[in-house]
Amino acid sequence: MAEPERPRTPQPRLRPAPLIFEPAEAAADPEHFFDLESIEDPRELLARATELTHAFRAATDRSVEFQAIAAAQLADPRRFDRLTTADIAERAEWTEDYAKKMVEFGRDLLRGAADRTP
Repeated sequence: MAEPERPRTPQPRLRPAPLIFEPAEAAADPEHFFDLESIEDPRELLARATELTHAFRAATDRSVEFQAIAAAQLADPRRFDRLTTADIAERAEWTEDYAKKMVEFGRDLLRGAADRTP
C-alpha cells in the first residue's frame, strides 16, 4: 500500500469523469467494464479509458482521506470507545505501522479542516 503522504498546500480538486454504476448483470460479466468493450474507435476508447483512470484515482485519493479521518477519530483519546492502532489495523486490514501513519494523516487533515473554518 502506498504511503499516505499528501502535500501540505491545498491542491485544487480535479473534476473527474462521472462514474456510472453498472447494473449487477453487467458487472457480473468479466468482459464488461463500463461499456469500454463496446467502443470501436481507438481514439474514443483511449479518451474514455483515460477519463475513467482519472476518476478512479481521484476516488481512491478521496477514499484514503476519509479512511484517515475515520482512523484518527477512532483513535481519539477523548473517546470513551476509542480503538488502539492495532484494532484499527485489524478492521481496515492494514499493518499496525500503516494504521499509525493513517491516524496521523487523519489528524493532520482534521487540523487543516479546523483551520479553514471561519
